[in-house]
Amino acid sequence: IYGPRQSLSNPYTGAAAIFSSRLLNGNAPLIFEDGLQTRDFIHVSDIVAANVLALEWQQEGCHVFNVGTGRPLSIVKLVSLISERLGNGPSAQILHKFREGDIRHCYADISRIRASLGFAPRIMLEEGVKDLIGWVREQEAVDMVENATRELEEKGLTL
Repeated sequence: IYGPRQSLSNPYTGAAAIFSSRLLNGNAPLIFEDGLQTRDFIHVSDIVAANVLALEWQQEGCHVFNVGTGRPLSIVKLVSLISERLGNGPSAQILHKFREGDIRHCYADISRIRASLGFAPRIMLEEGVKDLIGWVREQEAVDMVENATRELEEKGLTL
């Protein structure tokens, strides 16, 4: 999940905020692995819309839905989009290190929520990143990523 009002100073908050914080502070985004791992990045407004649909759904019982875009995006591509919107900055540093527990690819199968609730994400990535960066430009961000990365190494969680 990404979007405005996401903490820019918490190094565990999410990739878009972390990369934005690094670039705002003139630092290169740090990318684990080779940057080609993929995730499903969905704008917070689409998450809200999915929750509203679920709340208004008139079905009894408990139901579980995956919420996402259903489209994988590489970490390198996300960094590129954020960097372009912020007016470029230092090139990303690809660490070629692996974090314990990370998976290579992760994106949502949204077929169930689409069929049951009619949910479809509306905020395209380029529009969502533009929205995020519009907000980011007005914020202060303390870059804590190097401390968090060092902590992962000290605890033996990077390979």
